[in-house]
Amino acid sequence: MTINLKPLPSLSDNYIWVIINTINSTAVIIDPGTATVCVNFLEQQNIKPVAILATHCHWDHVDGIEQLIKKYDIPVYGPATEFIPCLTTPLTGNDSFSIPEIKLDFQVMDLSGHTAGHIGYLTGNMLFTGDTLFSAGCGRLFGGTAKQLHAALQRIKQLPADTTIYCAHEYTLENLRFAQAVEPDNPEIQRWMDEVKDLRGKNLPSLPSTLGNEMRYNPFLRTDRVNIMKAVAQYSGQNIDNSEDCFRYLRLWKDEF
Repeated sequence: MTINLKPLPSLSDNYIWVIINTINSTAVIIDPGTATVCVNFLEQQNIKPVAILATHCHWDHVDGIEQLIKKYDIPVYGPATEFIPCLTTPLTGNDSFSIPEIKLDFQVMDLSGHTAGHIGYLTGNMLFTGDTLFSAGCGRLFGGTAKQLHAALQRIKQLPADTTIYCAHEYTLENLRFAQAVEPDNPEIQRWMDEVKDLRGKNLPSLPSTLGNEMRYNPFLRTDRVNIMKAVAQYSGQNIDNSEDCFRYLRLWKDEF
């Protein structure tokens, strides 16, 4: 079996990830915020979609679902506690399911925080994080809490370093500029920034990333480090002595950056 991943650029900075089984030309679509870009790709490549996976309820992740269902009539997986159009299989953290047509098994991760019911999908060493974890950043709080999002990132950190991170937005350069403000002496940030500038200059995505790489330069995964606690304390004027408080004020700092 050969699995390929294709990011379909959508709207201003979204990626719709398509998991393709190249043996039988079937595919799973993740977070289709628009339908047209999906249909065009599927028809051009002669690929049959067999399921849609939604990570959360925001319009730029789900607005294409209804149109896709009208055309293809396939199951829709998504968070049980959020409104997902045409949802057929509601899911919560620690659920698991298989999609036999594409021959993949999925584990559901509770990644609440960006929204209260946000989930992620883990299959093999591939993690689809929606708007929870970005390269060099994380999602804003739109319905969830800093405590939830911090806990979600801690769960991600427990995964193997070679876990491949497929997130839903091209925010990497913007995130790296903030990371550099937090950790100006971290050479990994500039190294990745140079690579991303080269990729984006060629109109290529900066994604996917890996968890091991993110641990080197993503400040939101490094809130247990003394130098970041000191930087956040200086910014916030608060006494920061633990990872959760560091994360809370780091997220506020990014909101104002």
